[in-house]
Amino acid sequence: MPYHEFDCSKVIPERKQHAVVKGEGEDLTSCLPKGYLNTIPGSISERGCAYCGAKHVIGTPMKDVIHISHGPVGCTYDTWQTKRYISDNNNFQLKYTFATDVKEKHIVFGAESLLKQNIHEAFDAFPEIKRMTIYQTCATALIGDDINAIADEVMAERPDVDIFVCNSPGFAGPSQSGGHHKINIAWLNQKVGTVEPEITSDYVINYVGEYNIQGDQEVMQDYFKRMGIQVLSTFTGNGSYDDLRAMHRAHLNVLECARSAEYICDELRARYGIPRLDIDGFGFKALGDSLRKIGLFFGIEDRAEAIIAAETARWKPELDWYAARLKGKRVCLWPGGSKLWHWANAIQEEMGVKVVSVYTKFGHQGDMEKGIARAGVGTLAIDDPNELEGQEALLRLKPDVIFTGKRPGEVAKKMRVPYLNAHAYHNGPYKGFEGWVRFARDIYNAVYSPMHQLSGVDISKDDYATDKGFVTRRMLSDASLPEADRASPLTGYTGKFDPIEALRAKTDADYPQFARKSSPQAAE
Repeated sequence: MPYHEFDCSKVIPERKQHAVVKGEGEDLTSCLPKGYLNTIPGSISERGCAYCGAKHVIGTPMKDVIHISHGPVGCTYDTWQTKRYISDNNNFQLKYTFATDVKEKHIVFGAESLLKQNIHEAFDAFPEIKRMTIYQTCATALIGDDINAIADEVMAERPDVDIFVCNSPGFAGPSQSGGHHKINIAWLNQKVGTVEPEITSDYVINYVGEYNIQGDQEVMQDYFKRMGIQVLSTFTGNGSYDDLRAMHRAHLNVLECARSAEYICDELRARYGIPRLDIDGFGFKALGDSLRKIGLFFGIEDRAEAIIAAETARWKPELDWYAARLKGKRVCLWPGGSKLWHWANAIQEEMGVKVVSVYTKFGHQGDMEKGIARAGVGTLAIDDPNELEGQEALLRLKPDVIFTGKRPGEVAKKMRVPYLNAHAYHNGPYKGFEGWVRFARDIYNAVYSPMHQLSGVDISKDDYATDKGFVTRRMLSDASLPEADRASPLTGYTGKFDPIEALRAKTDADYPQFARKSSPQAAE
């Protein structure tokens, strides 16, 4: 078993089974790290919780909904505006977040009345919004607040509103993936089948596991429209609450992110007989194959081929330009969700880069299986790494760039490794033929950025003293200085005296507590 033990985690021997190096001739039965298990105490995991997976990943992209968290305000704040789930209703769901702001007294005496009050206040504040999702958090789940009963009471009092309840407290699973499952099944049980849609095409799909990061959904929807396909609902990027209630009338579920949304697809197949078709919107070949599969299902392959031919002719030359300049660059692929396997092979085959590491913080072993299968020999695969393990991996692998989230990305920047935001993108969308070229451009800009290269220059031994600028205008323009030596109020410096010596004199004379021991004043 090719386990990899991090030096920083030797005190936690269980962590050894959560990282492997893919060896020559290894099959997936011997090179899979353990995954989707409870966090090992002491490992300082950076995972999101089940509540985060439900609200932040899947619920919040619904555009015409008041998203309210029943719990402490910190839970809501942590899941607000951290991804670019844009929408065509002026981004209502990004601008506003709602919380009942539970305090200690509510934990003691209950918070159901507080919840009801907040629901009415939210609807009153935004009378044009008639739909709401309530998310359970750890605190209110532990005290047993009956959110469903409160929602029913409000809907009886306000017949024009509709409320969805998501009971997915943070402890509902080992990671945020547990929350994905909870909200998938809850939505199907509570809301699917409660609205009948208008069917306008012979080819009707639900686009599932798509969250419209910087417009991804709009790119794919354009392809579907050009093929004559009606997108009944998008689960859940730029998705309308009522459209998602009509998912049961689609002819096909087109699934993008299997990790977050395969649950609802499988249940729609079991309950309504709707087939599931997994696709991939990233990469020329993968996207082309996906459009062909959809075309084959509906018998409109010629429409798919026409789109593929036109888009490839337009964008392939630009992709080739970037690929020639990215060939051999080393990449750590540390994203979230399905990008682990969507990108692993495509960026190597179509951009020429070499993937040296893959990781997931919340994925299952099936996710890692697909990711490792598409990576090369020597790839370091890590489940749920902490910050120290990530730093150790960067020092060992010496990548040219990493694709990850903002939190580990900022750490990488401090280690002089450029990163691209794999969760919310730098300059998306990245899906589609043009989007894939845009992704290559962002990689190129990260690798060859002059500013980033300057950040690695060590100036600590430069001849020019870099502390000359740290003299305040107040000290330089102080009335105690000779008039000729006072700083100009516009420039802050006259050039007629040494600013460092002026600072030292002022500090030693007037602030003895800061005086240097070697100064005459200190010696006296």
